[in-house]
Amino acid sequence: MKMTVYCRMGNPGQEVYRFTLPWEGALPEEKDVRVEGPFLDSSLLQYLKASRGTAGGDVTGLSLADGLLTVDVVPFTNRSDFTLKIGDTLVPKSAFEDFVTEGLDLFSAHEEGEVLYRLYSPRAAGPRPLILFLHGGGNGGPKDGRDNEKQLVADYGPINFALNYPDVFVLAPQAIEAPFDPKRMGAFRRQTFAQNINRSDGWCRDYLSKIIDIIRRMVKDGKVDEKRIYVTGLSMGGAGTIRAMSVGADLFAACAPVCPTMTQETFDILRTMKAPVWVSSAYVDHTVYRHKYLVDAVIQLKDEGHPNAHLTLYSPEELAEYDIGIVPDLPYPELFSANHASWVLTYHDKHGIMSWLLNQHR
Repeated sequence: MKMTVYCRMGNPGQEVYRFTLPWEGALPEEKDVRVEGPFLDSSLLQYLKASRGTAGGDVTGLSLADGLLTVDVVPFTNRSDFTLKIGDTLVPKSAFEDFVTEGLDLFSAHEEGEVLYRLYSPRAAGPRPLILFLHGGGNGGPKDGRDNEKQLVADYGPINFALNYPDVFVLAPQAIEAPFDPKRMGAFRRQTFAQNINRSDGWCRDYLSKIIDIIRRMVKDGKVDEKRIYVTGLSMGGAGTIRAMSVGADLFAACAPVCPTMTQETFDILRTMKAPVWVSSAYVDHTVYRHKYLVDAVIQLKDEGHPNAHLTLYSPEELAEYDIGIVPDLPYPELFSANHASWVLTYHDKHGIMSWLLNQHR
């Protein structure tokens, strides 16, 4: 029997909710079982624990059958290390042999040239709509060092699309990214525009064109409805969404960029876009002035008579419905960082954004 961690896709991304492991002897007492790890230092988790009496990692149930111990917990993030402590027995994250994520097996893995992607395919035989999902920064990797998985499990997004819209193709490629540089990110957050974006990695035009060619082939093969192809993405992927509307202007019926990185290029594309577009973001987040350029671009579209251009800036109260930005007296850098997760609202169909997207036709 393997030691297994069971995960699902919650609002913060991949979350652990259960452990199973071989166990000799009697069923432990619940008070002797707990999960330890850096995630416990989260100000949000500590606030939830203090205000609601329970938070991620708390044990909710134990059972023992045929030598297999099952430990159920309040879901907690799988982004960092953790240790399952059962009495004097310590089981670190690295000791678990298998991680099972609900919905991950719905996607098949593909590699075409330098493009790595996962694809959910509906059972219907006729041409079906397709959502192209573009992940955020840090969820890609070097050309020869990508796992073709992180783009699915890092954030609430493509797996949930497959579960919520089972009749729609979901294509989730993984970008080629330069190594993450915290110093560069710190400088980037202080800029009005992200002026130092590398044009040869991330969701660059060349890589997007290769992805778009894959979709065109799916249309040609009769799998995808050519009039109902959509693109959405978050942060770096929000910028990629805007850029894709330029690279594949004749392909997409509509787009829904979420908290997109604003460069001079993406600003110019957005403010002159002809296709249906619904931009969403928090009222303010970790990139200074992001919302100013989103507002300027969409107002220009509306002033010029665009019939189907929309902008939603989520209020603090709306974000709080999803436990985003709820810790009292949070320092502004931490608050703005927390607010960045505005895609949680969009992908939960707040204001009907996803419903709107899937009802557009080219």
